[in-house]
Amino acid sequence: MGVKGMAIVLAVLVCATTVQGFPIFKGGRCLCIGPGVRAVKVANIEKASIIYPSYSCNKLEVIITLKANKGKQCLNPRSKQATLMIKV
Repeated sequence: MGVKGMAIVLAVLVCATTVQGFPIFKGGRCLCIGPGVRAVKVANIEKASIIYPSYSCNKLEVIITLKANKGKQCLNPRSKQATLMIKV
């Protein structure tokens, strides 16, 4: 491999390590799309997860895991039920 080949490989490696630190999408990888539901029946809640804003997602997210494997729902963080959960 000649000097040109080494220079190209070095340039590619420098570019790859530089680009890796930049986010591709400004919004990041939020788990909730849209505002979310306003309330969930307390009897149906198995677990509540509060995800605070971070580098990957700039929004506060409240994710509710429902009982009986009915999935997950995003709770609107501005709703009354979510603000009570966040305070606790």
